[in-house]
Order: sequence, then structure tokens, then C-alpha cells
Amino acid sequence: MLYDNFAMLTKRELLIRIVKLLKDDELVTKLKYLPIEMRPRNKKPVRCCVHKDRYILKHKIISILGFDIVDEEIDLIHLSEFARMAMANKNTKENILSVVHEACSACIQSQYAVTNLCRGCEGRPCVMNCPKAAISFKGGKATISTEDCVSCGLCQKVCPYHAIVYTPVPCQDACPVKAIDKDEEGIEHIDKDKCIYCGKCMQACPYGAIMERSKIIDIHKTLTHPNKKIIAIVAPAIYGQFNASAGQILSAIKQIGFDDVIEVALGAEITASKEAEELQERMEKGSAFMTSSCCPAYTGWVNKHAPLLKPYVSDTRSPMVYAARYVKEKYPEAEVVFIGPCLAKRYEADSVPEVDYVMSFEELGAFMVAYDINVANCSEKDLNEGVTRYGRGFAQAGGVRAAIVNAVGNGVTTLAIEGLDKKNQALLKTMVKKPEAQFVEVMACDGGCINGPCSLAPLTLAKRQIKKVLDQ
Repeated sequence: MLYDNFAMLTKRELLIRIVKLLKDDELVTKLKYLPIEMRPRNKKPVRCCVHKDRYILKHKIISILGFDIVDEEIDLIHLSEFARMAMANKNTKENILSVVHEACSACIQSQYAVTNLCRGCEGRPCVMNCPKAAISFKGGKATISTEDCVSCGLCQKVCPYHAIVYTPVPCQDACPVKAIDKDEEGIEHIDKDKCIYCGKCMQACPYGAIMERSKIIDIHKTLTHPNKKIIAIVAPAIYGQFNASAGQILSAIKQIGFDDVIEVALGAEITASKEAEELQERMEKGSAFMTSSCCPAYTGWVNKHAPLLKPYVSDTRSPMVYAARYVKEKYPEAEVVFIGPCLAKRYEADSVPEVDYVMSFEELGAFMVAYDINVANCSEKDLNEGVTRYGRGFAQAGGVRAAIVNAVGNGVTTLAIEGLDKKNQALLKTMVKKPEAQFVEVMACDGGCINGPCSLAPLTLAKRQIKKVLDQ
């Protein structure tokens, strides 16, 4: 994961500038100036020239506004027109993720390459162990034929000088389900039938070429509508994002213009209770084990890549769903905005009628900057009654397991799995024949939700801050 990098800063700057334009009611008139303001002539360009930088920024803006970047005709449309269409609800983007093609052009296909550390040794174990005879010596140095190489990695393992390196495509290397491939022009494409929306590709891309669908236009319009009520439901992971108390963080979110702010931890308490009951029922019926169901990237992986695990996944809904239902009962006419660090929640929300919009922590941060809200200076908002440290603890790895043990008792065996890498995917599949525990918590992100792809704080800081909140 790339925490602090300029591609990430560019994305966040774009979000902040767009929210400021929305706040000042200047999106249609001034959006066209953003690429020029962010990449003026006197600023050293990131790529070959300032014009390409501006072109890429334009495409990223189009994606943030909620439009698909699918064909070249978008180059014929002015940014001002995109702004007008967005304000008129014509940004009907279907894909949650899109690739900015011009930004995605520098990564070569994954391959092994020989560096200048090669000493041309007599042993030549790279040649001796290559199963495809893809290595030859020219001028006293090894070379690898990319046409013949099958990327087995044996040459790298046996080289005594560590002269052979593997150069991956970052997004492809990060994707746990092989949902990304390059076309003949070297541009990445995301297979929706394979993608589980874990967001790892978006985090890994050093060019910021992978953008997610945004609903900040729709959220802003509802926030500023005099006759509409809008309620924020906030994921427990929020408490790891700011150096402030839980009450101050919720108060800061309310200042953006929400009529009320509800903790999703309230829904987590319901999830824990229902999941504990379901686990006991399944164990009584002789089920071998049960896994959690609150991570939509994990359930997406099961549905698309491991259907053999479907009978073992809990039927209990996620905390987001229960929190949204609570809001709809309390405020029947209100629109509900889930605020969280998870890209896959956008996918889950599309199938949940109770959730109208999803806002990422990055987008929330943009609103706070644009509205000049300092979390540390905010007053305390009362927290939701009935929420315990177990509900708020859902945000970190092991939190769901702890809540289940608290509800069921120590008699149940549990296991927490962080990340859906190859090893954990294989482990989960083998549990069908050889269960590791009666209850298995699965989180697609290392560290849990506090390390989601749309987080603001790096994992080490998020862990430290959420511990302070849980210990209060």
C-alpha cells in the first residue's frame, strides 16, 4: 500500500477543490480552470509536459463527477458541460472503478530482468535452471528473452549475485483475484465479473490511474436542499482517522450539514447479536463452521471465486444495513449516507434500498477542509446509547471475533483472517474439509476496516487512535 505519495495528494486536492466549488456554487463556471490552476506553466510537469498533466487531471475530474471514462468522445466535451450534466443528475456511471487511460501508460508487463549487477560468472546457474532456455549471454552479461520467459522465477532464486529482479505491474500484483489485465496498448482493464472491489489496485497504482465512482455531487445537492433531510451513518473505523474524541468526530461530521449522525457501531451491535445466535443455531445443527459476513469484499470473493464456501457464510446482514434500517425507521423520509473507508461498500450499497449514497473517508476529509472544520476544536456530540466497545471494535481485525466471543462465551473456537492473499484464500477453501475454528472472522484488508482503501490515516496511526477511543 502506498500511504503518502503525490498521486494520492493529487486525488485529495481535486476532491477538496471540487467540494469548495460546490460550496460556493461555482462548479459550472469555474471547474474548467482546475487543471490549469493545479498545473500552471511555471510548475515542473509530472509527465512529459504540462499539457498531458492537465489532460490527465481533466479525466480524473470527470471520474470524480461520476462519469465513466470509456470512449474518446469525452475529449470533445468541455469540463463545464460535465459540471452541468452532473448537477442535472446525468452522471449515471455504472462502473465503481474506472481506469484513466492516459495516466495508465508507464508500467511494462510483469517480467524478470537482468540488472548491471550481473558478473557473467562461469557457473551461470540462471542458464542451467531456466526450463524454457530463455536466458543467453551477450557481451559477458545475461539477457532474458521476454518472448520465451514464463516468469517462473527460478533464475532469480539461483543467481548468486541477486542480479535478476522481478518488475511487476503494481495493480496486477496487488489484485488478489487476477481481475486486471493489460490490453495490446498497455492499458489496464478491470474485469467486473472477477473484481471484488477490495481497492488494492487503487492503492497500489503509483500514477493514480484507477479512480472510484463518487457521489459527492448528489450528496452536496441533498445537503443544501431546504426540504430534504439527510442522515450520515458513520463506520466505526472513523475513530482511527482523527486525533480527537469520538464525540468531536461525530460533531464535526454533523457540521457539514447532516441533520443527524448515527454510529454504524449501533448496527454492529445488532450484527454481533444476530450472528452469535446464528452461530449457535448452526452448531446445534451440526455445521462445521461459520464465517462472518460483514466484509463485502470477502462475500464478493465467495460469490465470484469460492462458491463452495457459500453455505458457511453467515446470513446476518452487515452493520451498515442495520444502521441504515434504524435510520429509515426513525427518519422515514430521510436520505442515508454511509461514510466509511471501504470501496466495496459502494457495491454493497447498490443492492441495499436503505442506503442512498456512500461517502469515503477521503471525500469526508475534502468536505471538512472545504468547510473549514477543525475536528479538534469541535464540541462533543452525544454518542449513540447501547453501543459498547465491542460494536466500535468492529473496525479493527479481531473485533468481530471479540464481539462474538462476548455474546456466545469462551466455549466457541474462533479465528481471525486479515487480508485475502493467496495463502488466506487457500486456507479458507481448505476449511470446507478441515475447519480451523467454529467461527471465522474474515477481513479483506490487513488490520481490518481501519486500513480500508479510502482511509485517511495509515494503519499504525489508526490503530493507536482507535485504541484511545475504545479505552475511553
